[in-house]
Amino acid sequence: MTTGESSESTVELAGVTKHFGKQTAVADLSLQIPKGTGFGFIGPNGAGKTTTIKMIMGLLQSDAGRIVALGLDPIADGLALKQRVGYVPEQQVIHRWMRVREAIRFCRLFYATWDDKLCADLLGQFDLDPDKKVKQLSKGMVVKLSLLLAMSHEPELLVLDEPMAGLDPVVREELLDGILQTICDREQTVVFSSHTLSDVQRLADAIGIINEGQLRVHCAVDDLLRRTKRIRAVLSDGSAPERPPEGMIWQRVRDREWLLTVEDFSDETVAGLRATNALERVEVIDLGLEDIFKDYVRGWRASA
Repeated sequence: MTTGESSESTVELAGVTKHFGKQTAVADLSLQIPKGTGFGFIGPNGAGKTTTIKMIMGLLQSDAGRIVALGLDPIADGLALKQRVGYVPEQQVIHRWMRVREAIRFCRLFYATWDDKLCADLLGQFDLDPDKKVKQLSKGMVVKLSLLLAMSHEPELLVLDEPMAGLDPVVREELLDGILQTICDREQTVVFSSHTLSDVQRLADAIGIINEGQLRVHCAVDDLLRRTKRIRAVLSDGSAPERPPEGMIWQRVRDREWLLTVEDFSDETVAGLRATNALERVEVIDLGLEDIFKDYVRGWRASA
């Protein structure tokens, strides 16, 4: 599945590959992320999400392929790119001995586009005490400070690599609200990864599901939710599934219950299922992003 390509992309990857020794972390990955959209990378641990993000940021060099971010080469034009990007990694790197206002003053020196009013607004919105030292802040407050520092110079591209991992739901909600408000006001492009699929569903216009270094699914979130369904069928006594439908992602047979998840679902999917299998009852179930992701992973593991 693919999204429509925009003539104006913030990030483009073409045939990008990265090896660590004999291990392939990213394999022939190609995608375009249109300007002003939110794009979420999701995948199992070790799938290649962070490696891809680090290559976009110029923190790792690809072994093959081409990467362009904001019209720049992340390696050759690394300094110019970082002036236009806000980046929040999973592990925060703010000096712990600094006070909040000192961290802000320090980062402000590096950006000609720093917006003092936006910084002050975020300081109040995130309820950050400017006189507190970083080492006195909770994990959630450190992430809020990292986001403030990443967003206050009004970057054209905001890159978030699992910054909210391990935060409680209330803090995560506050951070999401802050990110959404800022990017909506400024039409920023956001690239992020997260294991919290409800966060992805709120922030992302499109997603890429990575598995074992390969981009296996790339589509708009709304299209994925609309076109992917789970079917619960009851098999007739003594019968077994004869033929699964086209586009099956995952299936499970337990006694007479046949559960299967399919992409590109339509009314013809059910009609074809009834025509080729002995079924007593068929039910179509809507799925959220988390269940769809799990079923893709289950299907890939079953076919491995």
